[in-house]
Amino acid sequence: MKLPKFLQPYLASYDLDKLDGRSEGVKKEVISEVLNSGSTESVSWIFNNYSVSEIKKVLLNPIRGSWLPTSLNYWQKIFDIYKPNFSKQNALLRYS
Repeated sequence: MKLPKFLQPYLASYDLDKLDGRSEGVKKEVISEVLNSGSTESVSWIFNNYSVSEIKKVLLNPIRGSWLPTSLNYWQKIFDIYKPNFSKQNALLRYS
């Protein structure tokens, strides 16, 4: 799946023309970055192109060191994701 150019600000380190939006690693990165700080347009695109189960999988296993605490908390509440023993600490972006 080709990624639209309006996602470029959320994936600044990548050449979108070289990414396949269906690849597992790319999918996880795209979903994470857009839900973390995306616009209404980009979040809508995520919901139109990825299933709820794909989005939940990313939220259950967040990318280490990439999430803002408020964003991760918000989306986990939206999707009713509460896991005993789930540690968000590794997923949160840290500023030194």
